[in-house]
Amino acid sequence: MFALIASEFMPVSLLTPMAADLRVSEGLTGYGIAISGAFAVLTSLSISRLAGAMNRKSLLLALTALMAVSGAVVALAPNYTIYMAGRALIGVVIGGFWSMSAATAMRLVPAEHVPRALAIFNGGNALATVVAAPLGSYLGAVIGWRGAFLCLLPVAAIAFGWQWVSLPSMSAERTTTNGNLFALFKRRSVALGMAACGAFFMGQFALFTYVRPFLETVAHVDAPTLALILLGIGVAGFIGTVAIGAVLKHGLYRSLIAIPVLMATIAMALVFSGAWLWPVAALLALWGLLATAAPVGWWSWLAQTFTEDAEAGGGLMVAVVQCSIALGSTIGGLLFDGHGYQGTFIASAVVLLVAALLAYLTAGRRLDERHPCDVEKMQVRITQP
Repeated sequence: MFALIASEFMPVSLLTPMAADLRVSEGLTGYGIAISGAFAVLTSLSISRLAGAMNRKSLLLALTALMAVSGAVVALAPNYTIYMAGRALIGVVIGGFWSMSAATAMRLVPAEHVPRALAIFNGGNALATVVAAPLGSYLGAVIGWRGAFLCLLPVAAIAFGWQWVSLPSMSAERTTTNGNLFALFKRRSVALGMAACGAFFMGQFALFTYVRPFLETVAHVDAPTLALILLGIGVAGFIGTVAIGAVLKHGLYRSLIAIPVLMATIAMALVFSGAWLWPVAALLALWGLLATAAPVGWWSWLAQTFTEDAEAGGGLMVAVVQCSIALGSTIGGLLFDGHGYQGTFIASAVVLLVAALLAYLTAGRRLDERHPCDVEKMQVRITQP
């Protein structure tokens, strides 16, 4: 997962030299991230059907190999078109891996250890988020942007070898969706849960996408302080993924409700404390801790909800998350340009509160759909202190 996320976000810190070398604008070069997201959505919606009866270990190995191919294509790209093709390939890998993450965890560990396994997956995500941008910038300065992308190849090779040795053979499991992922929405708890998940990511990225311009124009931070604050957000996020597994054991739905409420509170606090540097830094670190931990909760919800269709549910969730991130960052940008950071941050808080309400409704609907013998146990988990 570390190698995958590093590959996904490597262009962020290398846009300027890449644009100059490929003879296009930085904006066009940045579309390399957009196209990877688009292909991730398409892959997540189709991977379970296209893979068919293919052994899932073989599928994961093929995706890892494709990640290496993507890095090589980007690094050796003679022009913009080939560069975009390489970025499309990494989008396929992103959609495939994320769609299968919960299903793979459910098959590798006992049910009670699934939240911890998902936390480990997301720990790789958080660690890559911390180091990918500064490491990419450093390598780009030392060996050039093409050399930085070539450095991803040995990382992918190590990941391939480790999976080859450690993963057991995993035959394809039967599914009840017959390739139609949207049929899952017929269950109201699924529709509510996906809506809550989408609202959470929309609210998160409506704000987080514009943290840098907020810090530069409102808190007036210099470049070293900006790097330190961003590092603090990343480190806090990594701590969050390590700690969230234990928290989820004491109440999954309570966590899914509380996290967006706390993040909405932080968003409103930022509106009123924007000019005070260190309070802002502390609030953003807390934001990073909560925001990076929350996806573990939603993947755990998926593992509990789609016990027989984990791959299909994972594909649907990846599509919902990717679309929500795109929509949230777009709406946040429009508000930032039209109404300043206050409009963006207030909108983020409102959407996050909607996410909390939807998570509450999901918990209630989930109780209604469970067997009567299981209801009392789940009520205890939701309400216990």
